[in-house]
Amino acid sequence: MIRRGSGYLLITASAAGLLGVPGDAPYTVSKHAAVGLAEWLAVTYKPRGIRVSALCPLGVRTDLLMPGIAAGHPSALAIAAAGPLLRPEDVAEAAVRGLATEEFLILPHPSVAADYAIKAADPDRWIDQTIQAGGPVIGK
Repeated sequence: MIRRGSGYLLITASAAGLLGVPGDAPYTVSKHAAVGLAEWLAVTYKPRGIRVSALCPLGVRTDLLMPGIAAGHPSALAIAAAGPLLRPEDVAEAAVRGLATEEFLILPHPSVAADYAIKAADPDRWIDQTIQAGGPVIGK
């Protein structure tokens, strides 16, 4: 891609990379790292013609999330309560739209953008609300 001067990288992360998931430190930290890597790649390689996007869905009906919900895992239940669970096809369609418009953050759940803005504007309030709610305050 560098030699050609063009290309596109799509990093699939999660809304957890922007908003966190109380009760699941490894997932939250790894998804924050994925978003951070995508941002670093975008800043570093966009001037060389390489585009980068980070796909950050919230809950998706996959074999990763659904068994956790069925088992009553607290972080899976928090994600399920945070917003609608999308079908994988819905996320794929959002990804295609985001790539077509070269969005850095591709957010299939519209509420994530608003919540991420609230978190950025007042992180202390975000933390307090998340603690009080027992999980992400997405869309609330």
